[in-house]
Amino acid sequence: MARETEKKRLERNFTDELKELRVAQTGVQILFAFLLTLPFTAGFPHVTPFQRDAYLVALVSAAAATALIIAPVAMHSALFRRGRKSELVRYAHRVSTGALGFLLIAMASAVLLITDYVLPRGVALLLSAITALAFLLLWVGLPLTRRDWGRAR
Repeated sequence: MARETEKKRLERNFTDELKELRVAQTGVQILFAFLLTLPFTAGFPHVTPFQRDAYLVALVSAAAATALIIAPVAMHSALFRRGRKSELVRYAHRVSTGALGFLLIAMASAVLLITDYVLPRGVALLLSAITALAFLLLWVGLPLTRRDWGRAR
């Protein structure tokens, strides 16, 4: 079996990173679209200052996640055919990690906003914290503990 060249490996890594970003991109775009339309609904003028703040955190975090998820495409355009694929792969990995961080904040804040609107604040804070913890465990904890799966010990 032929060994993979460095160029092929970098191309495969970048393609894999973009595929992963596409999965997150859809969720971010749906959440961002929802948040952009929310102030124009009939009930929005009745939100409390706390709910407004949760909304703003969710909105800005979703915007940041969107920017970071799309950033590797813009960087690829800027570096196209310049022999800098290694730099591009590292950049895409870093910004995708940042995008997931902002998406976690946006999701937890959106859960807080909605649950605080329909439930007592204490319950809303608990549900938002559980949401954030679940995302942290699934997106950070589990992957970090399983990095060596399949490796001989």
